[in-house]
Amino acid sequence: MSETHSLEDVLNTPQKKLAFFQNLVLVAAADGQLSTEEGDFLLQIGNKLGLKPEEVMPIADNLGVLSFIVPAEGLQRTLELQTLVQMMLEDGQLDAREYGLCQEYAMRIGYSKSILDDMVSQLAGGEPNPYPNPPTVN
Repeated sequence: MSETHSLEDVLNTPQKKLAFFQNLVLVAAADGQLSTEEGDFLLQIGNKLGLKPEEVMPIADNLGVLSFIVPAEGLQRTLELQTLVQMMLEDGQLDAREYGLCQEYAMRIGYSKSILDDMVSQLAGGEPNPYPNPPTVN
């Protein structure tokens, strides 16, 4: 029987929590706008992790120069990718830039595009990925 792990169990240091939150913010901001749903999801995750506004403000202030922080642990990588996909789907629209960031993260942790697409499909309620070949964004 497989053990289930919560985000709080896996993200057990302040550094892991902030790195994870930064990755979420990058996906949320990828399309140039933060929807109410995405903002609420960020607040929910931030509260769940016990992050304080003064801890996360530097992320928002430096958004233009930040990039993904890829965790070392396999379980954390998988949980993060699932949460990044949830963030991408939060506003009900699958933006090519958000998808591209999730794909970049998946590749960096050693996951194929088909694994990402399966995850998108599962988290979107079984609907097929509308971006089997996502458009390029200029």
